[in-house]
Amino acid sequence: MARKISFIELLPLLVLSGLPFPGTVKFALSTWGIASGCFASEREALTKLKGGFTDPSGRLASWVGKDCCKWRGIVCSNLTGRVVEINLHNPYVGDDLSGDLKPGQALGGEISPSLLDVKELNYLDLSMNNFEGTKIPRFIGSLKQLRYLNLSGASFGGLIPPSLGNLSRLQYLDLSDCFAETSQNDLLWLPGLSSLRYLNLGAVDLSKAADYWLRAINSLPSLTELRLPNCFLSKLPLSLPFINVTSLEVLDLSNNNFNSTSPRWLFNLTRLLCLDLNSNNLGGELPDEFANLASLQELDMSQNSYLEGWLPKSLGSLCDLRVLILSLNRITGEITDSIDGLARCNDSKLENLDLWDNRLSGNLPDSLGKLKRLRYLQFGQNSFQGSIPQSIGNSSLKELCVTHNRMSGIPESFGQLSTLAAAALSENLWEGVVTERHLANLSSLEQLDLNKASPNISLAFKIAPDWIPPFKLRYLNIRSCQLGPEFPTWLRNQNNLKTVVLNNANISGTIPDWFLQMNLQLDELDVAYNRLTGEPPTSLLFVDDQSNVDLSSNLYEGPLPIWSSNVTTLYLRDNRFSGPIPPNIGELMPCLTDLDISGNGLNGTIPLSIGNMTNLTTLVISNNFLSGEIPRFWSSLSLLWILDMSNNSLSGPIPSEVGFLSSLRFFILSDNNLSGKLPSSLRNCSSLDSLDLGENNFSGNIPAWIAGSIPSLLILSLRSNSFTGEIPSQTCHLSNLHIVDLSHNSLTGSIPQCIGNLTGMKLELTDADSVRYEGFLTLVAKGRFIQYGQSILYLVKSLDLSDNRLSGEIPEGLTSLVRLGTLNLSMNHLTGKIPIHIGNLEWLETLDLSSNNLSGPIPLSMTDLTKLNHLNLSYNDFSGKIPTANQFQTFNDPAIYECNVGLCGIPLPELCPGDEKQPESPDDGGGNSESDDRDDDLDYFWLFLSIGLGFFVGFWGVCGPLIVRKSWREAYYGFADRMKNKLVALVASRAG
Repeated sequence: MARKISFIELLPLLVLSGLPFPGTVKFALSTWGIASGCFASEREALTKLKGGFTDPSGRLASWVGKDCCKWRGIVCSNLTGRVVEINLHNPYVGDDLSGDLKPGQALGGEISPSLLDVKELNYLDLSMNNFEGTKIPRFIGSLKQLRYLNLSGASFGGLIPPSLGNLSRLQYLDLSDCFAETSQNDLLWLPGLSSLRYLNLGAVDLSKAADYWLRAINSLPSLTELRLPNCFLSKLPLSLPFINVTSLEVLDLSNNNFNSTSPRWLFNLTRLLCLDLNSNNLGGELPDEFANLASLQELDMSQNSYLEGWLPKSLGSLCDLRVLILSLNRITGEITDSIDGLARCNDSKLENLDLWDNRLSGNLPDSLGKLKRLRYLQFGQNSFQGSIPQSIGNSSLKELCVTHNRMSGIPESFGQLSTLAAAALSENLWEGVVTERHLANLSSLEQLDLNKASPNISLAFKIAPDWIPPFKLRYLNIRSCQLGPEFPTWLRNQNNLKTVVLNNANISGTIPDWFLQMNLQLDELDVAYNRLTGEPPTSLLFVDDQSNVDLSSNLYEGPLPIWSSNVTTLYLRDNRFSGPIPPNIGELMPCLTDLDISGNGLNGTIPLSIGNMTNLTTLVISNNFLSGEIPRFWSSLSLLWILDMSNNSLSGPIPSEVGFLSSLRFFILSDNNLSGKLPSSLRNCSSLDSLDLGENNFSGNIPAWIAGSIPSLLILSLRSNSFTGEIPSQTCHLSNLHIVDLSHNSLTGSIPQCIGNLTGMKLELTDADSVRYEGFLTLVAKGRFIQYGQSILYLVKSLDLSDNRLSGEIPEGLTSLVRLGTLNLSMNHLTGKIPIHIGNLEWLETLDLSSNNLSGPIPLSMTDLTKLNHLNLSYNDFSGKIPTANQFQTFNDPAIYECNVGLCGIPLPELCPGDEKQPESPDDGGGNSESDDRDDDLDYFWLFLSIGLGFFVGFWGVCGPLIVRKSWREAYYGFADRMKNKLVALVASRAG
């Protein structure tokens, strides 16, 4: 039987025949029965492929008819008519921020083996679909013509099939984010991909291949781009016997868990354009080989968190470097030598320099101005000091960030940055004067952020009233700088402003009419902490869906102002507004999320319309004169986070509807006239961090369910109420609790023996915990009322059970609360002794045990309380000698120990047994009795007598023998002359 001649074999003859080539191909295709442009065998294979897929959105609806080359995602060769490309990438993903798949759009099911009948397939893309954890088919390794394979984000699972190593022509492989994994040594298939140029295994679990992955990668000589982020790698070898991937241009090993120094072989990859090692545990200094990366265009080593040491001086060799990112590390020292090295390049190409969030210090070097192409400079979150260098005006900066440092000076050359669009200078120690020259040529400036770290004003703007800036700002944030006394007139032409923050700027008077008539479309107005008067600027237009208004701490008067419905946060606290809260405030401003009108003179009742603010998260109406009962509108405020109604004249019970506030974290109703029992529905507020109901008339028992239902509670204040019964032992289960104030109630029983389980009073919180606190809390400490703000509350550890009817002994477990700062058990009926280990409370500053029935000696361990500065043990039955060591030397007020008939010693007048004479107390004014005078006279007599006898004995003991015998005198004078001559001779020889 004659062999059938293929079209490929016939093609050279057709070309040589002289026939027009396109027509020849068309004739040949029709001759072989594929005038439709699609081979029947491949059409059948694709139909079976479609049958294996689930396609809920009908993305493959076009896969009908005979011409499969016209089907969606199918590309055929113009030369052979064969299918060469299948691109079924899912374009229907979420927004750019999330990248999530939109439900109902992804293909699923299984991949049919019929794909093997597509003989010339060289491109396969199934990315961003959802194959629900099925394994990557092994037969894909038999598609020998493949050059491009992308299965990223397609939710495959299981092990990567080793058969992929058969794809020797593959140049692009992306298996990232497909939830696959490898077994031990399962990357042995990689060396078979000898043509591979791009490899992305991001988020593939390579932890089991930790000992082999780098050797496998090193066997790919053509590789130019390698991406292995989030691969659970823990080992980054410090050396390799040889470097085979010398063509590598992009290397991404970010977000792994390397725990080593920077490997030196990395810096032999001389063609690298991008290096990303962020979010690892790399440590040590950057090696000198860093200088070998002469063609490096981008280096990103951010977020390593353990990368320590100095910046290398050899940066001067990186003249082609365009991007240097070393943010979020622990790099220390100064940067002068490193920047000087870069500046020595004849044509430095550096455009982006990011050293944000390290431990760098010292001054910024003048050589920064020599980096002519520098556009983005990020030095925030370090410890730089001094002035911005004078040379900065020579650069072409577009963005400058030096926030959160200790910078103090802004040079006039700053005003020469004509290309600067954003200047972030906040949280520094700026001082001096800003004039027109500092801003003269900032023609591109759109954002100016100058928020000082301290509220103390040390930087003043002195700008002529008629000066017209060259810029058009959109964002202006100036805090704690002198702009006043008048509203700054240089803002007259700034009609592009959207954000205006002039906080704590010493501005007085009114906001001028010209500012109100500029037709600004704002998203924020913050003029808090000034001395503004007149009409509040309610005519300003706020167009953003989330707009902020802050007029706090000014001198505004009159009725409470209302803004447009677009305003979402409104802060009017600490002014002089009076009258009732507008009854329709909820209808006029329904989009409010934050409302703070505390510290005014508002009266009347709380409007029911507040219940219409369904997005409300913060409601602070404290420190006013509001009265009446708390309204029952809480069921619609399910997002409420902070509720503070303290220091008003509210009465009645807590509404049971408060239980709808499941998101509530801070519940503050102190200093009112509220009464009744705590509603059981309050247990639904399971997220509470602070519960402050002090200074009211609440009664009944303290509910035991507080511990079981509100486990995260940090602060519990029920002081000055009428609670009765015992302290629930369940309170000991509140492990986070570190402020407990149950004072001034009628509690009975004993202090729970489990009190030592309050681990919140044993541990030290950090600055990061400060975000869990809002508002103020008044406590008794050091013998007086002290108000603590949210910025310091996390540091306070206090236990106050004073003025109750508690009995029994002080539990020994209390001495394990080693971080406790205030302990007040006064005015109870406690008996027994002070726990012998009370000295363990080494952080204790205030201890008040007065007005109890305590007895026994004062434990010597109390002298270990070296931080103690307030002590009251009065009105008890203590006995024995008062300790005198350490802090007790400062407790010289007898009132501390009064009415303890058995006590003796300083500062009490009672002598202790064995004491001959009581030393005079430092507070005593001294005695004037006749016996004291006689004692003083006797002391003087003996003083003068001893002086006289000493003179007589000394004089006659030396001079007497010389007077009596001449020979002794001559011997003495001769000895004196010889010693004088020797001394003169010695001095003369030394001088010569």
